[in-house]
Amino acid sequence: MQEYENSLYEKGITLIAGVDEVGRGPLIGPVVTAAVILPKGYFHKDIKDSKKLTEKKREELYNIITRDALAIGIGISSEKVIDEINILEATKKAMKEAIKNLEVTPEHVLIDAVKLDIDIPTTSIIKGDALSESIAAASIIAKVTRDRMMDEMDKEYPMYDLKNNKGYGTKKHLEALEEYGPCKYHRFTFAPVKNSVKEVVK
Repeated sequence: MQEYENSLYEKGITLIAGVDEVGRGPLIGPVVTAAVILPKGYFHKDIKDSKKLTEKKREELYNIITRDALAIGIGISSEKVIDEINILEATKKAMKEAIKNLEVTPEHVLIDAVKLDIDIPTTSIIKGDALSESIAAASIIAKVTRDRMMDEMDKEYPMYDLKNNKGYGTKKHLEALEEYGPCKYHRFTFAPVKNSVKEVVK
């Protein structure tokens, strides 16, 4: 989990930001990204790809990372932005925003899969959240941030079961789309939403 970081440390680069996104696949809500700079040589045995952690563990690690990180930046592209410029471009926009929102400027950025055109040197790593602790930390921050947003959305529109499905197209979510139609937070360019014929739920 530290191979990429260690190779940069050997070159004298210590301010390394890991960047990841959460929410490219859901039918509703924003895509959320995080950029995290961990202290040089930082290691926590439980930090790994957020998808492999329980909700309780993610919350616990969110607090640890927030406490220990040198800097954390969040970037968000709303469902409207996703519909306007497509999910990949919206993800890149949010990633750039997360990097910009760091209080410390990184010397190098490690990114999960996506390539970014920015003024800082970057390394794009396929399955980066499983190979880099910095990216894994970012995945946890992004995931907890977005899940909390979904929990709030669920209070407004409980019929879609967002508290449990986090916006993904589960059977219950698709049935609710069929019965009630989409709400203002849905991504109208995504097929299951586009194909639901009812008016938008107020």
